[in-house]
Amino acid sequence: MTLTDTSATTTAFAPSVFETVESEVRSYCRAWPVVFEQARGSRLYDEDGRPFLDFFAGAGSLNYGHNNPVLKRALLDYLADDGVTHGLDMSTTAKRAFLETFRSVVLEPRALPYKVMFPGPTGTNAVEAALKLARKITGRETVVSFTNAFHGMSLGSLATTGNAAKRAGAGVPLPHVTRMPYDHYLDGRMPDFLWFERLLGDPGSGLDRPAAVIVETVQGEGGINVARAEWLRGLAELCRRHEMLLIVDDVQMGCGRTGEFFSFEEAGITPDIVCLSKSISGYGLPMALCLFRPELDQWQPGEHNGTFRGNNPAFVTATAALDTYWRDDALRDRTLGRAGRVEAALAELLGEDGRSGVAYRGRGLVWGLEFADGARAAAVCRRAFELGLLLETSGPRDEVVKLLPPLTATDDELDEGLGILARSVRHTADRRTG
Repeated sequence: MTLTDTSATTTAFAPSVFETVESEVRSYCRAWPVVFEQARGSRLYDEDGRPFLDFFAGAGSLNYGHNNPVLKRALLDYLADDGVTHGLDMSTTAKRAFLETFRSVVLEPRALPYKVMFPGPTGTNAVEAALKLARKITGRETVVSFTNAFHGMSLGSLATTGNAAKRAGAGVPLPHVTRMPYDHYLDGRMPDFLWFERLLGDPGSGLDRPAAVIVETVQGEGGINVARAEWLRGLAELCRRHEMLLIVDDVQMGCGRTGEFFSFEEAGITPDIVCLSKSISGYGLPMALCLFRPELDQWQPGEHNGTFRGNNPAFVTATAALDTYWRDDALRDRTLGRAGRVEAALAELLGEDGRSGVAYRGRGLVWGLEFADGARAAAVCRRAFELGLLLETSGPRDEVVKLLPPLTATDDELDEGLGILARSVRHTADRRTG
């Protein structure tokens, strides 16, 4: 996202140490120029006690809200008992409890055979591990990704990312990746995968046989682009026929964001490799998983590692989150039910004023409101902040206002946030922005 510095209009904010010591690379603080001090549930509080309803949720890392009391209790008890904090890949009681719970609560009910790898603490670590494994297994170099994809900021992940501004930061070539059109990219003017299939079948196309295809079922940073279930099934079948591994990047859309625990469940597919991070710890603690079919587990000991892959406090909160929210279907059903509530609110908002936006789209509790340009979307987010709501933009031109509320937000909080969004859209329409 591109963030606009509004500090000039907020006289109470004088972030001298942030401006003089912290790097210019900082971004979110420019759009939200306050100093946050506390957080509970769906709200953040600045140091003056002003509350902000959070429809950003740590970029999807806080699906269960800030300082979730059940998860906090488990973490505090573990730390009070001098539980292991840093463990590399050593065996610990916290890791064992997580693996046993993940197997019984997530994998076995879905008949998923995956092995679990802890590649490092972030989403891009999981993606890097997936790409490395795919190339190791197949002996091929090329990976196929999609237009408007975002998979991370380290070099391998960045090579599969579409955004030009993010790619420019690499400073070096980003090779061995071929781009294909994502679902709806050509507005239905070409049959699904016609171009992809033609390149794969033509020895003169110049496309080296790919090791893998990496895809997001919903492109979050790319603008809340939602792939149809039939498109995902077609992609899985294409990968099977051409012996390409299918990698699903579920870093932001996993852990219930779209309703089911994994975002690909609706399509009825079983990827070869799955990347998880963000809300897998449940508490905002760094943690990532790379899941893959057992026959792909051909790593040599230590062949891929990381100092902080054994973040035991994250194992503790992840186990508590699975026990609390995924032993039944209550959270899933609640999320799917609220999707209709959000969609109805967005439809009403756009219907009342033709200038309000171009389109809306989403699944579960991730939604996007698309405007004609980034200036209008930024203005909406700026006004929402003034009214006490945190929103960010996404999309190739930052033209989409992104809604990412905690899955545990109350009905009243959801309605409050949607109401502030509506006021912000009307406010910018009145000023003929965009």
